[in-house]
Amino acid sequence: MEFFCYHRDRPDSLPLRERLVEEHWSYMDLFDERLIARGPTFAADGETPTGSVHIVDLPDAAAARAFAFDEPNYQAGVYRDVLLRRWRNLLGRTMWDFPGGRSEGNRYLVLGLGPDGTSEPAGPPEDDELIAYGPLLSDDGTVRVGTAALVRAPDASTARAVLKPDVYADVEVHDWEFGGRR
Repeated sequence: MEFFCYHRDRPDSLPLRERLVEEHWSYMDLFDERLIARGPTFAADGETPTGSVHIVDLPDAAAARAFAFDEPNYQAGVYRDVLLRRWRNLLGRTMWDFPGGRSEGNRYLVLGLGPDGTSEPAGPPEDDELIAYGPLLSDDGTVRVGTAALVRAPDASTARAVLKPDVYADVEVHDWEFGGRR
């Protein structure tokens, strides 16, 4: 089962986050073979972390909750909240398989929240700039409650256009970069 996990940082959590960087990476190393995508999101300054995205394949919801809430930054209070949803990998690849590489161009997390609740996810748009794309699902996996996409785009406005705005109650766009050890 695939899960989308987005830990959102508390304000002014950067010093704590910096102290825990090795613990965070060591924890993620335990899931290396199961990660579909990962990486931090940033404020408009491009420097201040605002969260961490992890898309991971785990056996069940209990394992996903353990993954999200046992994470060292969460345990230490870096994060203010966690969005954890079932997810379906409609591209069928990991971020490391993205043909555009890990560093060229601007990268974004685009979240569409609160669509019409249909059980069938919309297929991914024809876009060579999609790094990861799939529906956010109810706990039992039967109802679409949103969409999460990682995309390379020239700017946030172009990234936002990956999702149709009239389908969602809200669309969020966050600066994002490929995660993992540098």
